[in-house]
Amino acid sequence: MPQSLLLLFAALGVLGCAREPDLVVYCSLDQDFAEPLIREFERETGLRVDAQFDVERNKTVGLVQRILAERDHPRADVFWNNELAHTIRLKQAGATAAHDSATGRTLPEAFRDPEGHWYAFAARARVVLYRTDRDDPHPKRLDAMLEPAMAARGGLAKPLTGTTLTNFAVLAELRGREAALDWLRRALDSDLTWGSGNADVMRKVAEGRLSWCFTDTDDAARAIDAGHPVAVEWLDQGPPGEGVLLIPNSICVLAGAPHPDAAARFVDWVLRPEVEARLAQSPSRQIPVRPEVPPPPGYGRPGRDFPVLSTFDWERVAASLEDRESDFRALFVR
Repeated sequence: MPQSLLLLFAALGVLGCAREPDLVVYCSLDQDFAEPLIREFERETGLRVDAQFDVERNKTVGLVQRILAERDHPRADVFWNNELAHTIRLKQAGATAAHDSATGRTLPEAFRDPEGHWYAFAARARVVLYRTDRDDPHPKRLDAMLEPAMAARGGLAKPLTGTTLTNFAVLAELRGREAALDWLRRALDSDLTWGSGNADVMRKVAEGRLSWCFTDTDDAARAIDAGHPVAVEWLDQGPPGEGVLLIPNSICVLAGAPHPDAAARFVDWVLRPEVEARLAQSPSRQIPVRPEVPPPPGYGRPGRDFPVLSTFDWERVAASLEDRESDFRALFVR
C-alpha cells in the first residue's frame, strides 16, 4: 500500500478516536470571563466541555435563535446567558428543562424560577459612564438623557440586542409600549450618538469622543481599569428614587439535553457562591445577588449602597421581548 494512503488511514483513525464532549454549553457571557471557569470545571470533574460562545454583535439573541431552531434535535445541554429575559422566554417556549439545583436553592427567591427552569446570579447594572475631567453634565435619571444639552454629549447602544434590548423592554413594561416607543423616537430626533453595542459607546467615552454613555457595569469596569478619567453614575430608571436596573446572568438546562446528568452537574457548579465571588472580583465586576458575597471593588452592594429597580415583572418582559425587538427594529433598521 502506498505510504500516502497509510498516512491518510492513520489520520482518519486518529480523528475517529477523538473523544466526544461530555457536555455542550452555549454561553453568551464574554468568553474571557466564562471560559476560565468552564475549564476549571473540566479539571475538577474530568468532564470534557464543548463551550460555544456568542459574538458581540449578536449578544444573546444569536444563541437564543439557535436554541429555538434546534428544539426538535437539541445539540446543547446548558445555556449560560448573560441576561435573564431571553432565558425566561426560552422557558415560555418549552425549550428548558426543570432542574432542582441544591446550590441554586441558596439564591434569593427573586433570582430563581419556582419550577427550577432557570437560576439568576452575578448581575450587571445599567449605568452611566462619564468623564471626570470635564465639567459637562451627565444624566442621573433616564429621562435626562433627552435634554438637549445632555444628548449632545452622550451616547447609547441601539436597543436591538443584549442588555440594551432588555432594558428598553423593561421600560415598555414599566411605562407601556407606546411610551417606550415615544421615548426612543424622541431620542432618535435628538443629538444622541448611537453605537453598535455597549462596548462601542464605552470606547467613545474612554477615547474622549463622548462625555458620557449608557452602558453596563462590566464595560464601565474595563474603562476604569484601563486608567481612563471616568466614573460610574447609578442611573435611576423608575420614579424618583426607584433605582438602578440590575440584569443578572442566568443559567438553565435545555429541554432534551443530550447529557442531562453532566448538565445538572455543571449548573450546580456554576451556581456556587464561590463562582459568584470569582465573577465579582474579576475584571467584569459582576454584582452578586447573594447578600453574603462581597461586592466588586468600588461598586457597592445592591439595595444597601444603591437602590434597585424592582417594580416590574420579568415574566411579562420575557413574554413581550420578541414583539419589542420587532418594534425597535422598525425604528432603527431602515
